[in-house]
Amino acid sequence: METPAHDNTTPAQRALDALAVNTDDTAALDALASSDVLVPVPDDADQAEAADPSAVALPVLEQPDGGPVVPVFTSEPAMAELLPFVSRYRLVPLGALAAQWPADELSLTIDAGSHHPLTLTSEGVRTLLARP
Repeated sequence: METPAHDNTTPAQRALDALAVNTDDTAALDALASSDVLVPVPDDADQAEAADPSAVALPVLEQPDGGPVVPVFTSEPAMAELLPFVSRYRLVPLGALAAQWPADELSLTIDAGSHHPLTLTSEGVRTLLARP
């Protein structure tokens, strides 16, 4: 007898799994956009910045090609796997984050250390994930 594949996965993780199979899966994109993600709080952010509900300090890492990328995660275990030293994070609706995404070349990567990571360009973030 098969075990259900979605025992301990979040809706966002299931959406990433679906998008790994079909990048045009609009239901999966909608599910991902309506999910909350964990945004690591940069070490240099003070407590007031970390607690301000009107602003989110984005942690920016450098990709192997040199481009800037913001890592977000669908769960604490996914974040701990890639960034075990992160002690603080904010839970943010991905669609709201995408709606205010900067127009520069800042990419977004979701669950970078997982089996099905998703990295989007700045334009991809705004067009595929932004929700009113």
